[in-house]
Amino acid sequence: MRDRFKKKVWHSSIGFLRKRYALSELCSYFEVSRSGYYKAVESADKKLLNEQLVLSLIHDVRRRHPRIGGKKLYSVLKGDLKQAGIKLGRDKFFELLARNGLLVKRRRKYISTTDSYHRFRVYRNLLKDKLLHKAHQGWVSDITYIRTKDDFVYLFLITDAYSRKIVGWHLSDSLKIKGAINALKMAIRQCPDTKDLIHHSDRGIQYCSKDYVKLLKKAKIKISMTEANHCYENATAERINGILKQEYGLDEAFTSEGNAVKAVKEAIWSYNTDRPHWSLNLATPQQVHIAA
Repeated sequence: MRDRFKKKVWHSSIGFLRKRYALSELCSYFEVSRSGYYKAVESADKKLLNEQLVLSLIHDVRRRHPRIGGKKLYSVLKGDLKQAGIKLGRDKFFELLARNGLLVKRRRKYISTTDSYHRFRVYRNLLKDKLLHKAHQGWVSDITYIRTKDDFVYLFLITDAYSRKIVGWHLSDSLKIKGAINALKMAIRQCPDTKDLIHHSDRGIQYCSKDYVKLLKKAKIKISMTEANHCYENATAERINGILKQEYGLDEAFTSEGNAVKAVKEAIWSYNTDRPHWSLNLATPQQVHIAA
């Protein structure tokens, strides 16, 4: 009984304990090897990534059906969860909804899509109520999924908050941090000066990870994250996701990852150079980005 209790505490408190005690002390007390520790950390990260995919699927349905209840939502997503290899019972599904403020309640106007349940540091919202007057002052980041015949691929996006131009993107076969970093590197390359630029995102594990934060700090970019649990904290990024899917066909199931990449390239080019925005006085993102 004592061994089972220690194992339970070990797996549920990895991040917290690691900040307070030396690794050797933890491994000795819990009678776990160093390799066992790193395996536990990897397992915890995999769980977080799976939860983030589930949250993305939930948000996609809720974008079209904002008031759909938990039972119907679980039924709608069962096929997608199975396809993605995610085993999630209904009770665990409802726990995930509750933890992220996604249970439908009476008189609740907004719904949450933010997953802040991880061991990394989060940052305050610097972009809230900030007036931008030119390009290269603020970026907003987000991740969306795209269906293929047998699986999912994940589109990491970075958009200039002023011009609405997509300045960085990467299509990855996983939700791992590398995809976010590749999109960020593309965005940095096109920016003449990143000092004091604000990078805004949700609290997803990719944006809070040490490697991602390190790259932002190296470029002297200020870090901003959502604070409240509703989609309006990152509304611009969410809107771009919706436009690409609904207006440029990225909500379809592609026959291969290669076809998905081709479709994403064409969609982003068309969005940046051809699509007029009401918020930009019917100019395109590219026109505003260059003029600013």
